[in-house]
Amino acid sequence: MEPVYRGLGRCVCCFWLAIAFDFVGLLILLIGVFANVFFYDLLIYAGAIVIFLSLIWWVFWYSGNIEVPPAELEDDVGLLKKDKGGLSGAVRRFSSRVSSGIRRSLRRNGGPPSTRTARAQRSAAGTTASPQEEQVNVGMATIASHEDTPNSTVSSVAGCDVVTPHTATETSPA
Repeated sequence: MEPVYRGLGRCVCCFWLAIAFDFVGLLILLIGVFANVFFYDLLIYAGAIVIFLSLIWWVFWYSGNIEVPPAELEDDVGLLKKDKGGLSGAVRRFSSRVSSGIRRSLRRNGGPPSTRTARAQRSAAGTTASPQEEQVNVGMATIASHEDTPNSTVSSVAGCDVVTPHTATETSPA
């Protein structure tokens, strides 16, 4: 026999924590609004945040008091009544036997057959792609400066000029 809950329901602790958070948050918020302190904005934000955090306790209290009859709960949590006899019992036994057989064969062979056949086909064709083969090589080359193209100069702190050559990137066809 399930106990009868009156008044606040099952989650009384969550209810009182929600009330306490609401009270403390409202107190901090009102102190920030009406007190003449230089950090009033901190108090206003802190009070609002504490009131917002009280919503967590309200949700816990509410969701802890939701009552679901056991008849509705059977389908959701796997408490199905298993028929021992008849056609449905035979189908259930056959289904569990087939699924457990498939599960055992997958554990024994190391994975689903689609990945094994794909690996076997690639290795039979000799096209095992390594990560280095799939990358695209990019080369940097320094182009000799021409007389008509001025060099870029960057002056440093010591007063010396540093000449930076023009560079270009070349990509290989992918």
